[in-house]
Amino acid sequence: MHFRDIVTKSRSYRRYDSRVPVTEDTVRDLIELSCYVPSQKNLQPLKYIPVSEPAMVDALFPALSWAGYLADWPGPSDGERPAAYIVMLGDHSISTDFGCSSGIAAQTILLGAAASGIGGCIVATLDRPAIQQLLAIPDGFSIIMVIALGKPIETVVIDQMSPNDSVRYFRDAHGIHHVPKRTLDEVLMKFH
Repeated sequence: MHFRDIVTKSRSYRRYDSRVPVTEDTVRDLIELSCYVPSQKNLQPLKYIPVSEPAMVDALFPALSWAGYLADWPGPSDGERPAAYIVMLGDHSISTDFGCSSGIAAQTILLGAAASGIGGCIVATLDRPAIQQLLAIPDGFSIIMVIALGKPIETVVIDQMSPNDSVRYFRDAHGIHHVPKRTLDEVLMKFH
């Protein structure tokens, strides 16, 4: 698979075939990818909690909010929920700035998932106190995001948008998830 194909295949999938497991080894392999990516000042302040045991996967699900632009959709139903998660933490004993490093790591994990034939979704609207309690996360760590993982069962397409189009993703009458993206000509800038 060409790199461009991996990038365009790496979408935010929100519905999965819950019968298809994502093993602990797969989750660990994806987390390992983050050990090799650039990090601000090379501090490497990110830590991860792999969640692949079914009972814990089920317990974590209610602490996540799904697809803010789809206001009438409560999130994946039974049978369509993720098979695993990666909880990304920021270790305050190393740094208090995780922005750039967390984005690089999350994207690398999602690209690795796409290359492995699974899909993912970054979830950042979280019930952090509930997650901290559930996973016994000690003070000194920030919960940055949760990356949901599973075998996608939805079709996600990229739509080229015009300058005045909305950036809001949507589902059409056939359940196809559309993600508007700006064109190359719109993002290229010249100031001379």
